[in-house]
Amino acid sequence: VATVEGLVHRYGDLTAVDDLSFSINRGEVFGLLGPNGAGKSTTISILSCILERTGGRVTVLGADAGPNARSVKARVGLVPQEIALYEELSGLDNLKFFGRLYGLSGARLVEAIESALETVGLADRAAAAVREYSGGMKRRLNLAAGLLHDPEILILDEPTVGVDPQSRNHIFDNVQRLNAAGMNVIYTTHYMEEAERLCDRVA
Repeated sequence: VATVEGLVHRYGDLTAVDDLSFSINRGEVFGLLGPNGAGKSTTISILSCILERTGGRVTVLGADAGPNARSVKARVGLVPQEIALYEELSGLDNLKFFGRLYGLSGARLVEAIESALETVGLADRAAAAVREYSGGMKRRLNLAAGLLHDPEILILDEPTVGVDPQSRNHIFDNVQRLNAAGMNVIYTTHYMEEAERLCDRVA
């Protein structure tokens, strides 16, 4: 579903990614394992068509991955490392907002939100303001936002950073369940045990 050949990315004089190559097979959980600063987030920003690469070739779902690749963006769900939620809004209103950004509306939006909340186990807390959520609950709502449009590829950037063991296990269960249902997953982490538990292959 994705191929990376000789990927290079520089921020000024800093080379963040240097001649990276790998491929991701359909149906697998693919891990990017490395310490902080290794270039994992830069690589997935390029795979999700947010960042323009400096050099190399990247194809995702058969198309060139660049910032203008709207067809790719519509088929990829990105769950960033930083919590991307509006604290003053409820969990439900956050998902309504992100769902509309994905072009969902009416009954389709309602169904997508209900399904995402059920998947992450937050249906009973949807009406509460996000500022009242624990760190683990925010992570799970972050995941729900990335699932609304039923992406073909789900990209998770260190989704368990700073969460409690219960929420961590909930995220693991979500990844395994979504993958078993046919979703491709790209998972970045600096924890060896996470990569070993979840990933079919690791770079």
